Amino acid sequence: MKKVLRFLKKELMLTLSLLAALAALIITPPTKRLLADIDWRTLGTLLMMLCVLEGFKKENVLRPVARLASRLHRVAALTLFLVFGVFFTSMFVTNDVSLIIFVPLTILLFRDGQKERYILPVITLENIAAIRGSMLMPFGSPQNLFLYGQAQVTAWHFMLHMLPLCALSALLLVGFIFFLYRRNPKEEIRAESRDEPWQAEGRTRRAVYLLLFALIIAVIVTRTALWPYAVALVLAVIAVMDRRLLLRVDYVLIVTFFCFFVFSSSIAANEAIASVLKKAVAGSEYWWSIGLSQIISNVPSTIVLYPFTENFAALIYGADTAGLCSLIGSLASVINYRIYVREYPQNGGRFIRVFTLISWAFFLIVVVPGYLLSRWRFF
Repeated sequence: MKKVLRFLKKELMLTLSLLAALAALIITPPTKRLLADIDWRTLGTLLMMLCVLEGFKKENVLRPVARLASRLHRVAALTLFLVFGVFFTSMFVTNDVSLIIFVPLTILLFRDGQKERYILPVITLENIAAIRGSMLMPFGSPQNLFLYGQAQVTAWHFMLHMLPLCALSALLLVGFIFFLYRRNPKEEIRAESRDEPWQAEGRTRRAVYLLLFALIIAVIVTRTALWPYAVALVLAVIAVMDRRLLLRVDYVLIVTFFCFFVFSSSIAANEAIASVLKKAVAGSEYWWSIGLSQIISNVPSTIVLYPFTENFAALIYGADTAGLCSLIGSLASVINYRIYVREYPQNGGRFIRVFTLISWAFFLIVVVPGYLLSRWRFF
C-alpha cells in the first residue's frame, strides 16, 4: 500500500486523472456509450508513438545531432543550434522527447565548456522551442494528436493554420538568443561531446524503428480505419526485436489520457453539467484553455474542453500557448525541470524563477497574436 501511495504521489497528473474519472463516473453512471465515446484511435496512436520513441532513445538514433553540436565553438551558434534542434525535432518526435534528447546534451556541453551560467536560460529557451515548434505538426504534441483526430481537415490544412504562430515563435527565439548574448556575441566555448557510439549490431534495429515511425506518421496523416492493425504490427515487431523495450514505455501517460477521456465523456453525457460548461466555454475557448491548463496541464484540459468548444482554432492555439505560463501548463516543462534538478538538486527554485521570467516575456508577446488568429476558423 505504501508503494502505491508513493507512486501516486510521484505521478500527480495520473492521480488527478484517476480522481477526476471516478468523480465523473459517480455523477454520471457509466453506459455503453461511454466506451464508444473514448478516443481509442488517439490512445492507440499514442501507444505506437511512445514505443517507437523509446527505441529511438535506446538506439541513440539522433547521435549525429550530438556530434555536430560539439563542433560549434561560439556559444551563440551552439545555442542557436540546440534551441532550433529542439524546435524542429519536436515537430516529429513530440516536444517531450525532443527535450529528453537535447537538455542533457546542453547541460553536458555547457558544463564541459565552463559556461554553466548559461544553462538555465538556454534550456528555458529549449522548453519554449519544444512547445512552439511542436505546434506545427498534427503529431508534434499529444494535444495536437488528439485534436487533429477530431478535426475533419487534411494535414496540410492543419499545418497552414499553425504556421503563422510557429513562424513568429521562431523569429522571437532568434531575438531572445541574440539578447542573451548581446554583450559578447562572439564568446567562445570549447567542449567535447561524450555521446555513446553507435553499435554495429544495432543497425537493423535503428532501420526498423525509422520504418515504424514512418508507418505511424502515415497512419496519422491518412486517418486510415486500419489503425488497429498498425498498432498490432508495431507492438508485434518490437516484441520480436526487443521485448524489454515494451517495459520502458510511459504507460502512465496512456492511463492518464484514458482517465481524462472517461472524465470528459462522462461530463459531456450529463446534460445539466454540459449545458453550463457549454455556455461558459463557448466564445472563450482560448482563455479557458490557457487557464485550465495551469491547473491540470494542457493535454487533459484539451480533452476536457473539446466537447464544449465551438471555436476549434481558439482551443488549439490556447493549448499550445498554455505551456509558457507555468511548469504545470505543459508536461514537457515538467520533464525539463526533472532533468535539470537531477543534475542540480539545489537549484530547483532558481529554475522556476528563470523559467517564469523568460517564458512570461515570451508569453506576453505571443498571447495577443494567438487570440487574434483564433478568429481564423479551422472549418
